[in-house]
Amino acid sequence: MASEQGPSAGAYIQHHLTHLQNQAPSSVVDFAVFNLDTLFWSVAMGLLGCFLLWLGARAATSGVPGRVQAAVEILVEMVDNQAKGIVHNAQSRKVVAPLALTVFVWIFFMNAMDLIPVDLLPKLWEGLYALMGLDPHDAYMRVVPTADLSGALGLSVGVLLVCLYYAVKVKGLGGYIHELFTAPFGNHPVLYPFNFAMQLVEMVAKTVSHGMRLFGNMYAGELIFMLIALMGGAFSFSVTGLALSMAHIVAGTAWAIFHILIITLQAFVFMMLTLVYVGQAHDHH
Repeated sequence: MASEQGPSAGAYIQHHLTHLQNQAPSSVVDFAVFNLDTLFWSVAMGLLGCFLLWLGARAATSGVPGRVQAAVEILVEMVDNQAKGIVHNAQSRKVVAPLALTVFVWIFFMNAMDLIPVDLLPKLWEGLYALMGLDPHDAYMRVVPTADLSGALGLSVGVLLVCLYYAVKVKGLGGYIHELFTAPFGNHPVLYPFNFAMQLVEMVAKTVSHGMRLFGNMYAGELIFMLIALMGGAFSFSVTGLALSMAHIVAGTAWAIFHILIITLQAFVFMMLTLVYVGQAHDHH
Protein backbone atom coordinates (compact mmCIF):
# COMPACT_ATOMS: atom_id res chain seq x y z
CA MET A 1 0.00 0.00 0.00
CA ALA A 2 1.08 3.53 -0.54
CA SER A 3 1.39 5.64 2.59
CA GLU A 4 2.81 8.91 3.74
CA GLN A 5 6.14 7.19 4.44
CA GLY A 6 5.96 4.99 1.36
CA PRO A 7 6.10 5.68 -2.36
CA SER A 8 3.94 8.28 -4.04
CA ALA A 9 0.71 7.24 -5.71
CA GLY A 10 2.33 7.52 -9.14
CA ALA A 11 5.35 5.46 -8.12
CA TYR A 12 3.12 2.84 -6.49
CA ILE A 13 1.01 2.38 -9.62
CA GLN A 14 4.06 2.48 -11.91
CA HIS A 15 5.71 -0.27 -9.87
CA HIS A 16 2.59 -2.45 -10.04
CA LEU A 17 2.27 -1.91 -13.79
CA THR A 18 5.86 -2.96 -14.52
CA HIS A 19 6.42 -6.52 -15.70
CA LEU A 20 9.02 -9.00 -14.53
CA GLN A 21 11.13 -9.38 -17.66
CA ASN A 22 14.15 -11.36 -18.77
CA GLN A 23 16.15 -8.14 -18.90
CA ALA A 24 16.02 -4.68 -17.39
CA PRO A 25 13.00 -2.56 -18.40
CA SER A 26 13.72 -0.33 -21.39
CA SER A 27 11.80 2.20 -23.43
CA VAL A 28 13.18 0.65 -26.63
CA VAL A 29 10.98 -1.90 -28.39
CA ASP A 30 12.83 -5.21 -28.24
CA PHE A 31 11.23 -8.44 -29.41
CA ALA A 32 13.74 -10.45 -27.38
CA VAL A 33 12.10 -9.17 -24.16
CA PHE A 34 9.64 -11.55 -22.51
CA ASN A 35 7.17 -10.73 -19.74
CA LEU A 36 8.03 -13.65 -17.50
CA ASP A 37 5.18 -13.00 -15.08
CA THR A 38 2.62 -13.15 -17.89
CA LEU A 39 4.11 -16.40 -19.18
CA PHE A 40 4.21 -17.96 -15.72
CA TRP A 41 0.68 -17.08 -14.65
CA SER A 42 -0.75 -17.96 -18.08
CA VAL A 43 0.73 -21.45 -17.89
CA ALA A 44 -0.25 -21.82 -14.22
CA MET A 45 -3.87 -20.86 -14.89
CA GLY A 46 -3.98 -23.15 -17.93
CA LEU A 47 -2.77 -26.07 -15.83
CA LEU A 48 -5.25 -25.21 -13.07
CA GLY A 49 -8.13 -25.12 -15.56
CA CYS A 50 -7.12 -28.45 -17.09
CA PHE A 51 -6.76 -29.98 -13.63
CA LEU A 52 -10.24 -28.89 -12.54
CA LEU A 53 -11.80 -30.15 -15.78
CA TRP A 54 -9.94 -33.43 -15.28
CA LEU A 55 -11.34 -33.67 -11.77
CA GLY A 56 -14.83 -33.15 -13.17
CA ALA A 57 -14.31 -35.86 -15.80
CA ARG A 58 -12.75 -38.21 -13.24
CA ALA A 59 -15.69 -37.79 -10.88
CA ALA A 60 -18.23 -38.34 -13.67
CA THR A 61 -20.89 -40.92 -12.91
CA SER A 62 -24.04 -42.14 -14.62
CA GLY A 63 -25.92 -41.68 -11.37
CA VAL A 64 -26.75 -38.48 -9.53
CA PRO A 65 -23.95 -36.05 -10.40
CA GLY A 66 -21.98 -34.24 -7.72
CA ARG A 67 -21.56 -30.48 -7.65
CA VAL A 68 -18.27 -30.52 -9.60
CA GLN A 69 -19.66 -32.84 -12.28
CA ALA A 70 -22.88 -30.82 -12.53
CA ALA A 71 -20.94 -27.57 -12.97
CA VAL A 72 -18.70 -29.10 -15.64
CA GLU A 73 -21.67 -30.62 -17.47
CA ILE A 74 -23.50 -27.28 -17.52
CA LEU A 75 -20.40 -25.56 -18.85
CA VAL A 76 -19.74 -28.21 -21.51
CA GLU A 77 -23.39 -28.19 -22.64
CA MET A 78 -23.41 -24.40 -22.87
CA VAL A 79 -20.28 -24.30 -25.02
CA ASP A 80 -21.46 -27.22 -27.17
CA ASN A 81 -24.78 -25.51 -27.88
CA GLN A 82 -23.01 -22.30 -28.87
CA ALA A 83 -20.64 -24.23 -31.14
CA LYS A 84 -23.53 -26.04 -32.85
CA GLY A 85 -25.27 -22.76 -33.60
CA ILE A 86 -22.17 -21.13 -35.13
CA VAL A 87 -19.91 -23.85 -36.59
CA HIS A 88 -22.09 -26.03 -38.79
CA ASN A 89 -19.39 -28.53 -39.72
CA ALA A 90 -19.88 -31.48 -37.36
CA GLN A 91 -16.37 -32.79 -37.98
CA SER A 92 -14.80 -29.44 -37.12
CA ARG A 93 -16.88 -29.14 -33.95
CA LYS A 94 -15.13 -32.19 -32.52
CA VAL A 95 -12.08 -29.95 -32.13
CA VAL A 96 -13.59 -26.47 -32.09
CA ALA A 97 -16.03 -27.10 -29.22
CA PRO A 98 -13.34 -28.42 -26.81
CA LEU A 99 -11.09 -25.56 -27.97
CA ALA A 100 -13.80 -23.02 -27.12
CA LEU A 101 -14.31 -24.65 -23.72
CA THR A 102 -10.58 -24.48 -23.05
CA VAL A 103 -10.47 -20.83 -24.11
CA PHE A 104 -13.36 -19.92 -21.80
CA VAL A 105 -11.97 -21.71 -18.74
CA TRP A 106 -8.40 -20.53 -19.33
CA ILE A 107 -9.32 -16.87 -19.80
CA PHE A 108 -11.73 -16.99 -16.86
CA PHE A 109 -8.98 -18.15 -14.51
CA MET A 110 -6.48 -15.63 -15.88
CA ASN A 111 -9.05 -12.86 -15.43
CA ALA A 112 -9.87 -14.11 -11.93
CA MET A 113 -6.32 -13.34 -10.80
CA ASP A 114 -7.56 -9.75 -10.64
CA LEU A 115 -9.62 -10.67 -7.57
CA ILE A 116 -6.50 -11.42 -5.51
CA PRO A 117 -5.58 -8.45 -3.28
CA VAL A 118 -3.38 -6.07 -5.26
CA ASP A 119 -0.38 -6.20 -2.93
CA LEU A 120 -0.50 -9.84 -1.81
CA LEU A 121 1.56 -11.64 -4.46
CA PRO A 122 3.86 -8.66 -5.27
CA LYS A 123 4.73 -8.34 -1.55
CA LEU A 124 5.44 -12.06 -1.30
CA TRP A 125 7.65 -11.72 -4.38
CA GLU A 126 9.47 -8.77 -2.80
CA GLY A 127 10.03 -10.86 0.33
CA LEU A 128 11.53 -13.65 -1.76
CA TYR A 129 13.82 -11.11 -3.43
CA ALA A 130 14.96 -9.90 0.00
CA LEU A 131 15.66 -13.48 1.13
CA MET A 132 17.84 -13.98 -1.95
CA GLY A 133 19.78 -10.81 -1.16
CA LEU A 134 18.33 -8.88 -4.10
CA ASP A 135 16.83 -5.39 -4.10
CA PRO A 136 13.07 -5.69 -3.36
CA HIS A 137 12.47 -2.53 -5.40
CA ASP A 138 13.38 -4.56 -8.50
CA ALA A 139 10.83 -7.27 -7.65
CA TYR A 140 8.22 -6.59 -10.32
CA MET A 141 5.22 -8.88 -10.58
CA ARG A 142 1.95 -8.52 -12.50
CA VAL A 143 -0.41 -11.40 -11.94
CA VAL A 144 -3.19 -10.78 -14.49
CA PRO A 145 -1.96 -12.16 -17.84
CA THR A 146 -4.93 -10.77 -19.77
CA ALA A 147 -4.13 -7.24 -18.54
CA ASP A 148 -0.89 -7.53 -20.53
CA LEU A 149 -1.33 -6.46 -24.17
CA SER A 150 1.17 -9.06 -25.36
CA GLY A 151 -0.76 -11.79 -23.55
CA ALA A 152 -4.16 -10.75 -24.90
CA LEU A 153 -2.88 -10.30 -28.45
CA GLY A 154 -1.06 -13.62 -28.19
CA LEU A 155 -4.42 -15.29 -27.55
CA SER A 156 -6.05 -13.51 -30.49
CA VAL A 157 -3.16 -14.41 -32.81
CA GLY A 158 -3.62 -18.03 -31.74
CA VAL A 159 -7.28 -17.80 -32.77
CA LEU A 160 -6.21 -16.29 -36.10
CA LEU A 161 -3.91 -19.26 -36.76
CA VAL A 162 -6.78 -21.66 -36.00
CA CYS A 163 -9.01 -19.76 -38.43
CA LEU A 164 -6.35 -19.90 -41.16
CA TYR A 165 -5.95 -23.62 -40.58
CA TYR A 166 -9.67 -24.29 -41.01
CA ALA A 167 -9.95 -21.93 -43.97
CA VAL A 168 -7.27 -23.93 -45.81
CA LYS A 169 -8.60 -27.28 -44.59
CA VAL A 170 -12.20 -26.63 -45.67
CA LYS A 171 -11.55 -24.75 -48.94
CA GLY A 172 -8.18 -26.16 -49.91
CA LEU A 173 -5.06 -24.02 -50.32
CA GLY A 174 -5.95 -23.06 -53.88
CA GLY A 175 -9.54 -22.27 -52.96
CA TYR A 176 -8.49 -20.09 -50.04
CA ILE A 177 -5.95 -18.16 -52.09
CA HIS A 178 -8.59 -17.71 -54.80
CA GLU A 179 -10.98 -16.31 -52.19
CA LEU A 180 -8.33 -13.88 -50.93
CA PHE A 181 -8.19 -12.26 -54.36
CA THR A 182 -11.84 -12.52 -55.45
CA ALA A 183 -13.82 -11.53 -52.34
CA PRO A 184 -15.56 -9.30 -51.45
CA PHE A 185 -15.70 -7.20 -54.65
CA GLY A 186 -15.75 -9.94 -57.29
CA ASN A 187 -13.62 -12.07 -59.59
CA HIS A 188 -11.93 -9.57 -61.91
CA PRO A 189 -8.17 -8.95 -62.35
CA VAL A 190 -8.60 -5.23 -61.75
CA LEU A 191 -10.23 -5.94 -58.40
CA TYR A 192 -7.63 -8.46 -57.18
CA PRO A 193 -5.42 -5.91 -55.34
CA PHE A 194 -8.43 -4.29 -53.67
CA ASN A 195 -9.87 -7.65 -52.62
CA PHE A 196 -6.54 -8.77 -51.17
CA ALA A 197 -6.09 -5.47 -49.32
CA MET A 198 -9.57 -5.72 -47.83
CA GLN A 199 -8.94 -9.30 -46.75
CA LEU A 200 -5.75 -8.25 -44.97
CA VAL A 201 -7.47 -5.30 -43.30
CA GLU A 202 -10.30 -7.53 -42.10
CA MET A 203 -7.85 -10.13 -40.80
CA VAL A 204 -5.76 -7.59 -38.89
CA ALA A 205 -8.80 -5.69 -37.58
CA LYS A 206 -10.48 -8.81 -36.21
CA THR A 207 -7.30 -10.05 -34.55
CA VAL A 208 -6.38 -6.70 -32.98
CA SER A 209 -9.91 -5.91 -31.79
CA HIS A 210 -10.28 -9.46 -30.42
CA GLY A 211 -7.23 -9.06 -28.20
CA MET A 212 -7.64 -5.34 -27.43
CA ARG A 213 -11.19 -5.81 -26.14
CA LEU A 214 -10.01 -8.33 -23.55
CA PHE A 215 -6.90 -6.32 -22.66
CA GLY A 216 -8.72 -3.00 -22.32
CA ASN A 217 -11.35 -4.31 -19.92
CA MET A 218 -8.91 -6.23 -17.73
CA TYR A 219 -6.33 -3.43 -17.68
CA ALA A 220 -9.00 -0.94 -16.58
CA GLY A 221 -10.20 -3.30 -13.86
CA GLU A 222 -6.66 -3.84 -12.61
CA LEU A 223 -6.04 -0.08 -12.50
CA ILE A 224 -9.24 0.54 -10.52
CA PHE A 225 -8.17 -2.05 -7.94
CA MET A 226 -4.87 -0.18 -7.58
CA LEU A 227 -6.63 3.14 -7.09
CA ILE A 228 -8.85 1.57 -4.44
CA ALA A 229 -5.77 0.13 -2.74
CA LEU A 230 -4.29 3.63 -2.55
CA MET A 231 -7.24 4.72 -0.40
CA GLY A 232 -6.43 1.95 2.06
CA GLY A 233 -2.80 3.01 2.05
CA ALA A 234 -3.85 6.45 3.29
CA PHE A 235 -4.88 4.98 6.67
CA SER A 236 -4.20 7.15 9.69
CA PHE A 237 -5.87 7.92 13.01
CA SER A 238 -7.64 10.95 11.64
CA VAL A 239 -11.09 11.62 10.26
CA THR A 240 -9.80 11.69 6.69
CA GLY A 241 -7.61 8.62 7.14
CA LEU A 242 -10.39 6.57 8.73
CA ALA A 243 -12.89 7.70 6.09
CA LEU A 244 -10.54 6.69 3.26
CA SER A 245 -9.90 3.32 4.89
CA MET A 246 -13.63 2.64 5.19
CA ALA A 247 -14.13 3.77 1.59
CA HIS A 248 -11.32 1.40 0.61
CA ILE A 249 -13.16 -1.56 2.17
CA VAL A 250 -16.57 -0.65 0.76
CA ALA A 251 -15.32 0.26 -2.72
CA GLY A 252 -13.01 -2.75 -2.88
CA THR A 253 -15.78 -5.16 -1.92
CA ALA A 254 -18.28 -3.62 -4.32
CA TRP A 255 -15.83 -3.55 -7.22
CA ALA A 256 -14.69 -7.14 -6.56
CA ILE A 257 -18.29 -8.38 -6.63
CA PHE A 258 -19.02 -6.46 -9.83
CA HIS A 259 -15.71 -7.61 -11.31
CA ILE A 260 -16.82 -11.24 -11.06
CA LEU A 261 -19.36 -10.39 -13.76
CA ILE A 262 -16.70 -8.65 -15.85
CA ILE A 263 -14.18 -11.50 -15.77
CA THR A 264 -16.88 -14.02 -16.67
CA LEU A 265 -18.35 -11.85 -19.42
CA GLN A 266 -14.96 -11.14 -20.98
CA ALA A 267 -14.11 -14.86 -21.05
CA PHE A 268 -17.51 -15.59 -22.64
CA VAL A 269 -17.15 -12.81 -25.24
CA PHE A 270 -13.67 -13.98 -26.22
CA MET A 271 -14.93 -17.56 -26.55
CA MET A 272 -17.94 -16.50 -28.62
CA LEU A 273 -15.81 -14.40 -30.98
CA THR A 274 -13.47 -17.37 -31.35
CA LEU A 275 -16.43 -19.52 -32.45
CA VAL A 276 -17.69 -16.77 -34.77
CA TYR A 277 -14.31 -16.31 -36.47
CA VAL A 278 -13.79 -20.06 -36.86
CA GLY A 279 -17.32 -20.34 -38.23
CA GLN A 280 -16.57 -17.56 -40.75
CA ALA A 281 -13.46 -19.43 -41.83
CA HIS A 282 -15.73 -22.29 -42.95
CA ASP A 283 -17.92 -20.02 -45.10
CA HIS A 284 -17.42 -19.87 -48.85
CA HIS A 285 -17.60 -16.48 -50.57
